[in-house]
Amino acid sequence: MAFYTPLRYPGGKGKLAYYLKGIIKHNSLLDCHYIEPFAGGAGVALELLMQEYVRKITINDYDPAIYSFWHSILNNSEEFCDKIESTKVSMDNWYKQKEILSSNNYDDALTLGFAAFFMNRTNRSGILNAGVIGGKAQAGKWKLDARFNKQELIKRITKIASYKDRIIIENNDTLDLLINLSLKNHENTLMYLDPPYYVKGQELYRNFYEHQDHVDIKNQLIKMPKLHWVATYDNTKEIKEIYKNQTLIDFDLQYSAQSKRVGSEVIIFSKNLEVPDLELGKKQDAKKAA
Repeated sequence: MAFYTPLRYPGGKGKLAYYLKGIIKHNSLLDCHYIEPFAGGAGVALELLMQEYVRKITINDYDPAIYSFWHSILNNSEEFCDKIESTKVSMDNWYKQKEILSSNNYDDALTLGFAAFFMNRTNRSGILNAGVIGGKAQAGKWKLDARFNKQELIKRITKIASYKDRIIIENNDTLDLLINLSLKNHENTLMYLDPPYYVKGQELYRNFYEHQDHVDIKNQLIKMPKLHWVATYDNTKEIKEIYKNQTLIDFDLQYSAQSKRVGSEVIIFSKNLEVPDLELGKKQDAKKAA
């Protein structure tokens, strides 16, 4: 299995890349502009780009540290890779990078972006506010460098940088991003939204949503009938109520966040998308809005 992103992210959404490819082909969207408003590790976006399913991608993340990471590897990739080579993966540096990450200092994107990368690769499940792999005493079976293969990570970053002219990076609130997009021509566009989990978002992400935030996103999406979009959420009655007039499919997805487990999720489609005849996880049921 090929890995395109240097970041680890809870949720396992990279496993849905095949399904997004099916949506693109089934809806004649090859060579479109692909947008991820909650990009995080952007694993799906990078796979679609590098396998030439889409012409360009927009990676958006509201977290200044994650945005700084993407900005740095696209604009200062050599310096970033030098920092990977020269930085010892140790508890002393873990504490140092943790302090830098807490600062959210925009004035030094390279330093902040590297701190986000270092913590992502050394923390459990890649969660920035989680504990270090192996614990602070490093007494566990796995140590903090268990997911820090420097040469492999440098290889991924160098490859991403070679696609710089086809990658747009943004640091916007998703609602603002949608409003701005509504003013432009977005017919040949596919957006994949993977918002913070409704139930456990606060535990997993530095930026999480309240109920009204999810409602606001949905209300803006329905104001953009020409935009092709897909969204995935944890499977909750609240999300199903918010999106009750859309096409929804329940499915199971194995993901890792502290421990591997299977979670029930829901995928939601804009009304202008046809659902491909592909198995999605362990498909449970589908329903079409009246």
